[in-house]
Amino acid sequence: MDQNKLYITKERKKELEIELEELTTVKRTEIAKQLESAKELGDLKENAEYHQAREDQAVLEERIRVITYTLKEGEIISDGKKTEVVIGAHVTIAKKGSSTKNEYQIVGSDEADPSEGKISITSPLVEAMLGKVEGEFFSFETPSGDTVEYKVVGVK
Repeated sequence: MDQNKLYITKERKKELEIELEELTTVKRTEIAKQLESAKELGDLKENAEYHQAREDQAVLEERIRVITYTLKEGEIISDGKKTEVVIGAHVTIAKKGSSTKNEYQIVGSDEADPSEGKISITSPLVEAMLGKVEGEFFSFETPSGDTVEYKVVGVK
């Protein structure tokens, strides 16, 4: 599995398609109207509304470019039962000697959101657990330099 590849879930793909549709239809039209209104105010060199609309347009076009690239180049994470820690898997781990369990979904870096339990395939924790199966232990070095041992409690 290429960790530098762009991976997205089916859900994320759908979200991006909806966002792209909104940006290319509604938002582009709104910004075009803002630009026209600002032009009518006169001198463009000192026209703050015009400059703000141009900046908004640049941000919008960059977001459209990023989404288009992601949809074109992104590889959809396959569904299905997983038996080892791979991208798309839902993994439950526990620190050795602890009964506290944490569940994560392994996702591409574009989709990572630790507050939702989604961690990137490029994170050091995931790199340490890739390829492991239920019942296996693995070590992980924390940012502070401590080594912590975890057990893979479940993979689905």
